[in-house]
Amino acid sequence: MKMLWERIKRSKSDTYDKTKNQKPFDGLKWQIALENSEVGLWDYNAISDEVFYSKESKNILGYKDHELTNSSMEWNRRVHPEDLETYFKDFNAHINGHLDTYRNEHRVLCKDGNYKWILDKGKVVDRDINGKPKRIIGTHTDITYRKKKDEQSEKYLQLITSQNKRLHNFTHIVSHNLKTHIGNFKNILEFYEESNSEEEKVELINHLNTISEALTSTIVDLDDIISIKSKSNTKALNERVNIFACTEKIIDSLEIEIANNEVAIYNSLRKDDFLIANRSYLESIIYNLISNGIKYRSDKRNSKVILQSIHTKNELKILVADNGIGIDTEKFKNKLFEMYQTYHGTNRDDSRGVGLYITKTQVEALGGTIDVESKLNEGTTFILTFKKQKAL
Repeated sequence: MKMLWERIKRSKSDTYDKTKNQKPFDGLKWQIALENSEVGLWDYNAISDEVFYSKESKNILGYKDHELTNSSMEWNRRVHPEDLETYFKDFNAHINGHLDTYRNEHRVLCKDGNYKWILDKGKVVDRDINGKPKRIIGTHTDITYRKKKDEQSEKYLQLITSQNKRLHNFTHIVSHNLKTHIGNFKNILEFYEESNSEEEKVELINHLNTISEALTSTIVDLDDIISIKSKSNTKALNERVNIFACTEKIIDSLEIEIANNEVAIYNSLRKDDFLIANRSYLESIIYNLISNGIKYRSDKRNSKVILQSIHTKNELKILVADNGIGIDTEKFKNKLFEMYQTYHGTNRDDSRGVGLYITKTQVEALGGTIDVESKLNEGTTFILTFKKQKAL
């Protein structure tokens, strides 16, 4: 360290300006300035493979000055495994002459077991006659706070983008469907005014009733979605729900439909699986997915719906799989969960293209995600993913 300060002192003493009555540069003041800035300094000797770390660098990691040696491994072995590749790549790019300066942001393991984000900067200051680096000097800056703010900002941006997209889609649905119904009302009323036939007027009134029912159904669908979204952040979600018991209840309620369609339902969920959730939403989600498995069964084989759970370290996945007619996911991959979209090609009167949209909305209200894997004439699997939760 003394050698470094002497070198800085010599280089800076030449900047003495008599016209401004300045004193020659004081190396001690430069050291104090670094200490006050909380920027760590490192000085790497490439020949001996030793690094001098200033006490500021060590303090960033929570170590005292005497607790770290001058080995380059002191820092390297603490770099987060996910950041090691770019860490070495950027450093080597500089010493090999591909970058003018070395700069890298990486996480480093601290004494307390936590990671801090470090901005690591450096530059080769001495090379041998063959151009190989002999000495590199650099700095360490703690940027953890900035990284957390950036991460938080990114999450907010994604949330806002997602909400804007959903709002745009919802607005499009409202505009399109209400305009259609209103346009139909207007046309029928015009025909009614122009008609001189009582029989024709009765037929037009029947058409008006049909349009009125369709409009009412659309308003109910939109109201359901608004209701789900408005409750997504309320304490009404905070109820401990046993998923196995919840599913058994739904299977019991579908007993007649299951028997009439000769579908076997296998509840293989773990009996201790639970979610902190809105019970009615969870029941609705599972009900819709089991009902879909029954509704879109195949006539070519014995039909079945299987429910099972998969646990990872941080997530609980609920799988609802059937061996029905399946969906062409390649054709409909961007429309699978859009409102008023159907994908089975069955032209069923009870397929309005609302169920999956509402199911997705309910899953997201519970803080989860829903995905689908399917093949035509083989079957469909819906995958619900939730973060694991602690019991209340």
